[in-house]
Amino acid sequence: MERAYRMLVDGELVAGAAAFDVINPATAQPFASCPKADEALMQRAVAAAKRAFPAWSTTPIEQRAALVAKLADALEARAGEFASLLTSEQGKPFDQAMYEVMGSVFTLRAFSAMRLEPRMLKQENGNTVIEHRTPLGVVAAITPWNFPIILLMNKLGPALVSGNTMVAKPAPTTPLTSLLFGEICQETLPAGVVNIICDQNDLGAKLTSHPDVAKIAFTGSTATGKKVMAAAADGVRRVTLELGGNDAAIVLDDVDPKQVAKKVYTGAMANAGQICVAIKRAYVPEPMYDEFCDELARLAREAVVDDGSKQGTQVGPIQNKMQFEKVRALLDDARQRGTVLAGGAPLDRPGYFIPPTIVRDLDDDAPLVREEQFGPVLPVLKYRDIDDVVARANDSEYGLGGTVWGKDLARATDVAMRIDTGTVWVNRHMAIDANIPFRGTKQSGLGGELGEAGFHEYTQPHIINTVALEDA
Repeated sequence: MERAYRMLVDGELVAGAAAFDVINPATAQPFASCPKADEALMQRAVAAAKRAFPAWSTTPIEQRAALVAKLADALEARAGEFASLLTSEQGKPFDQAMYEVMGSVFTLRAFSAMRLEPRMLKQENGNTVIEHRTPLGVVAAITPWNFPIILLMNKLGPALVSGNTMVAKPAPTTPLTSLLFGEICQETLPAGVVNIICDQNDLGAKLTSHPDVAKIAFTGSTATGKKVMAAAADGVRRVTLELGGNDAAIVLDDVDPKQVAKKVYTGAMANAGQICVAIKRAYVPEPMYDEFCDELARLAREAVVDDGSKQGTQVGPIQNKMQFEKVRALLDDARQRGTVLAGGAPLDRPGYFIPPTIVRDLDDDAPLVREEQFGPVLPVLKYRDIDDVVARANDSEYGLGGTVWGKDLARATDVAMRIDTGTVWVNRHMAIDANIPFRGTKQSGLGGELGEAGFHEYTQPHIINTVALEDA
């Protein structure tokens, strides 16, 4: 019998107004049904969050943090169940799914340990100025399909510990793990503190423009992020936007090509390349270009591409048909413009499978280089001059992350300082930590997530400036 999933609204698990199929990307076939909210249910969810806010925001932070830590414990206790469901709806191999679930546990615990301490700004001549941080109200959290669990926790952890309430809306192609987490919330939290609703991309505009929503936390494409920002503008609602990226890897000329090629390959192909900070273009010195490309191609050809539920699978499918067709179109164009060394076309089998693909000899204006492919495809470009490659890496509307690879750390760090992105890693990639802020530049985002800075995004700085009445 098919498991029944329910949305969480005002402390109750509800069926919704309708339902829609959830597709397993490894088979391209439905495997479960998801309840769908209508506008009336969305209004109920926002009203419940608004109603719960006064009591939750005045609950001592130690108690709020303890409940968030309890959510983490409950998630860890059911980690295998969550990982299996995540593989079914998202497609990633089970070990990668388990890594995401346990990363979510760590994130919740990290935020449960953070506090909002008052900050003394001035204390002299009888004048005391203290900055407090107070919660905003109802947070609308809109999450994408590539990391549906951990990207929800990145928002839920700081929002709840700082005293906000939430209405979460997961992506319609990966809603089930969020609904499963809703069951934990229903057992752990007061009614209305967290509400989780699902749609088919038809309620987003109404939620983000809702007058009772104080903040929108969105992770997704830059195009959709612009719409979220526009919807928030009318009510001057706070926004955090974590958007697209076209992250460059710059390989310096003092490295072992085979050693670094393996690291660059991993940074490009994890989660089938469906990561905002995945390496999406690699720049390699001309003298080692051929050897580097050949090693990348070898790694790509040897990768095990299959259903993520099968042991030994290294690369799963593209998560949904729309993204699959986008990547296919980029591949069709790349075959005309460059040289495909490995992969290059979808696999002839059910599901949305594209094997790891390495493309060389492309110009900088090729769509595969300019756009965010969000798939297991890596263009490799050659360079001769550091100044030139830095300029080429920065010639993008995006600015999320990037990497520099070199033995001379001082030199590599100097190059990293010149890359116009929110984060640059040197000799490592995707070292994301819940205690370290993560943010983008240019069209890769607004505001930040994680760390103390991400925690503060869910608060209003509140200045109390006092002086004795006789001194006023």
